[in-house]
Amino acid sequence: MISLLDRQVVFFGGKGGVGKTTCSSAFALAASRRGQRVLLVSTDPAHSTSDIFERPIGPEEREIEPRLRAIEIDALRESARYVGEVKRDIERMFAPAVIRQAHRQIDMAAASPGLADVALLDRMIDLIIEREARYDLIVFDTAPTGHTVQLLRMPEVMETWIRALVKHRRALVEIDRGTENQDEAVSSSDDPVLAALERRHERLKLLRARVLDRANTSFVLVTIPERLAIEETARAAELLAATGIGVGALIVNRILPDDLEGEFYRSRKAQESQYLQELTRRFSRVRRTDVRQLPHDVYGLASLALISEQLLR
Repeated sequence: MISLLDRQVVFFGGKGGVGKTTCSSAFALAASRRGQRVLLVSTDPAHSTSDIFERPIGPEEREIEPRLRAIEIDALRESARYVGEVKRDIERMFAPAVIRQAHRQIDMAAASPGLADVALLDRMIDLIIEREARYDLIVFDTAPTGHTVQLLRMPEVMETWIRALVKHRRALVEIDRGTENQDEAVSSSDDPVLAALERRHERLKLLRARVLDRANTSFVLVTIPERLAIEETARAAELLAATGIGVGALIVNRILPDDLEGEFYRSRKAQESQYLQELTRRFSRVRRTDVRQLPHDVYGLASLALISEQLLR
């Protein structure tokens, strides 16, 4: 995990309940205590970062330590902000009669479940691209794996969709202005709708380039030595590979200590040993870090520091 400290963006993902928040928070804390300026971002709707740091965080950046700040993205708030921005763009571009109809269509679209993902993606673009000068490292504590992988694949899909919209809009403007099939091409400065589409296209291209840049961005999979968690981790690794996103490390969390007694413990330890061997076989090309279970719950800076030591040893 030490090698990931030189990345600019690190995502932590995995099955629900395996300890993503614990590991991402401990990693962010360790990086900040080594002198880096770190932003920890929770995109999981069930935020736990406030609980683990024992202080309220919320949707605005909050200082945890001098070089560590955190933020919990509120999907509903981001959706409302995104809809508001779209409406303001439309108000600058069209006549009042068109605006009223457009607002009704936007309000209907706002009820769709996919809007929250689009708004979340837009917020991630802001954080990754526009805050890079303020932070050395941005750490994302993400939602359970399936949703996160889908979210990270969205820029490619949306980029294709917006390219088609740009092409269609340019053709309409050319027809309207009588410039179709002429040498003079319609530029974004000629049409505000085209300009807005091209701005969004550029933002998505930047985000996709950053996410796929393995020298600066990594994805850390967090799992535990249990059957269901291993299977979901394997599926996530396949999806990430298909998307072109590099898996920088595998964290196997909550490994049992070695010095306990009793038949129940011996049985669980024997099963754990088999699962660890399976993880070694199935993830032979991924750097692995094992984190042993503490004798108490992990919350507060002191216990997080114990996890940090295991991650960076």
